[in-house]
Amino acid sequence: MKIPKALKKGDTIGLIGASSATPPESLPHAVEAVEKLGYKVVVGDSCRERHGYLAGSDELRAKDVNRMFGDPSIDGIFSIRGGYGATKILPLLDYEMIKQNPKVFAGYSDVTALHIAFNQLCDLVTYHSPMPSTEFIKPEMDEYTWSSFLKSVTLTEDKNYYLANPSNQEMTTLVPGKATGQLVGGNLTLVTASLGTPYEIDTKGKILFLEDIDEYERSVDRMLTQLKLSGKLDDAVGILLGAWTNCGPQDANRPEHSLRLKTIFEEILVPLNKPILMDIACGHCLPTMSLPLGRTITVNTETKIIEVIE
Repeated sequence: MKIPKALKKGDTIGLIGASSATPPESLPHAVEAVEKLGYKVVVGDSCRERHGYLAGSDELRAKDVNRMFGDPSIDGIFSIRGGYGATKILPLLDYEMIKQNPKVFAGYSDVTALHIAFNQLCDLVTYHSPMPSTEFIKPEMDEYTWSSFLKSVTLTEDKNYYLANPSNQEMTTLVPGKATGQLVGGNLTLVTASLGTPYEIDTKGKILFLEDIDEYERSVDRMLTQLKLSGKLDDAVGILLGAWTNCGPQDANRPEHSLRLKTIFEEILVPLNKPILMDIACGHCLPTMSLPLGRTITVNTETKIIEVIE
């Protein structure tokens, strides 16, 4: 895997919108937030365009991604937000050019589609991280989240460091054990949507991270079942479960007509009999840690230690 060059103050960041349109009132605040980190900013056309619920046409969004990777004056690329639409541009990206121009690429949620493609087709380590027009501009953006993000993108070559929750948030052991493998995954909905496509996630011998937002518990059940039936859960050597924000029963007044997430995990994941940690502080939440997708990690679910080793 290619580890991109670490970012430093004075570097130029390209902002792209691969998914949903950015609210125009958020854009200047997002740019300012990145500039406050010490970076120069180039705003892609996709951050200003709207095509219904998308940040411009598929062609425009893909062109922005290709341009930012191909432009030697751009040092790193931040997805300005998630939403929907990244999957639609996958056939339009120049993966060979991107492979030849490795750069820090950061984002999460719908951006999972791009993480999977860049990890697998470009051998590029990417960063599951908060984004400029969502988390960066929130008043509750905290020191832990900033520190985790900045360490990820400015110390890219580091190894033998730990991915740890905030001190007041404990991880939970679902299945005890140890595992070592490449860290992959992201948003459950996007991971599942990759199945049956040329961009299908490869979990063989890898550690799979999953999180999601605004899904009914039965939808989480359905998607995990699909991953199991497709062999993706069996192929993985370990599983990390992040935040499941607003993932509850369809009828909040009749929770007995649903299954708790922990029950779903126990029924679908525990029988796999492989190391599983849950309550990782990562996903649609604050605080949130940034993850180096594509790096090799080792997980001890009994001691609740996750270490980046390669």
